[in-house]
Amino acid sequence: MPKPITIDHIRIGQGERPILIAGPCVIENEELTLEIAKELKRICADKNIPLIFKASYAKANRSSGKSYIGPGIREGLEILAKVKSVVGLPILTDIHETIEVYPVAEVADILQIPAFLCRQTELVVKAASAGKALNIKKGQFMSPYQMKLIAEKAELSGNSNVMLTERGTFFGYGDLVVDFRSLPIMAGFGYPVLYDATHSVQKPAGLGEQSGGCREFILPLARAAAATGAISGIYMETHPAPEKSPSDAASMLPLSQLEDFLETVWGVFGN
Repeated sequence: MPKPITIDHIRIGQGERPILIAGPCVIENEELTLEIAKELKRICADKNIPLIFKASYAKANRSSGKSYIGPGIREGLEILAKVKSVVGLPILTDIHETIEVYPVAEVADILQIPAFLCRQTELVVKAASAGKALNIKKGQFMSPYQMKLIAEKAELSGNSNVMLTERGTFFGYGDLVVDFRSLPIMAGFGYPVLYDATHSVQKPAGLGEQSGGCREFILPLARAAAATGAISGIYMETHPAPEKSPSDAASMLPLSQLEDFLETVWGVFGN
């Protein structure tokens, strides 16, 4: 059984209350980010679900050079620091280069290695050295078995506070599928495993210059992941008006649907 890790006051691992990591894909502005964080906190407090807020200060893997990539590290971290101090939530955000690690670690409770970068040894090792928990997302091109070696890179750098996240596997050029065997396989390595319910329904570059998605599958796939008994929580992106979001508009869950989503999925978890 994966050993639990602790983030702030939240214990993450099998046998613990399943967590939710949620927020918008990318920071758009301070007002909207705080609005989403406050609503997430209200919803999760009402349902007694441990919550970690996520949002990216930059999206480093956009298909088009015209795509919005975020406010950047300086402004983005200032906004995330306000989510932490004003709303009182732990923070997860992506890092993309080794130079970002220590500045981000001053604000974030969890450093996230994006799926496309999970094989970047220097990035994983430098992130592990910062002393913060890591969430390493399984590359869309990776088997679950390969993730054991990547997690071990972090442990060899002295950091055992590692989580792994499933976010789907490439199926042809413009689609993703989820092999639910990957969840118990990765949990068997001794690390808490999360299921990314929204990136798993993406259609990469499915709209030409941006990703498409099938949000109608978010709920059934999340229920299936919870039913495996192998995950320690759900990772997902949500927005008050996904269609207006400059990133991942087609695959985020409308914030107005989140309460029903949590009621259903945590019912499958059984707590």
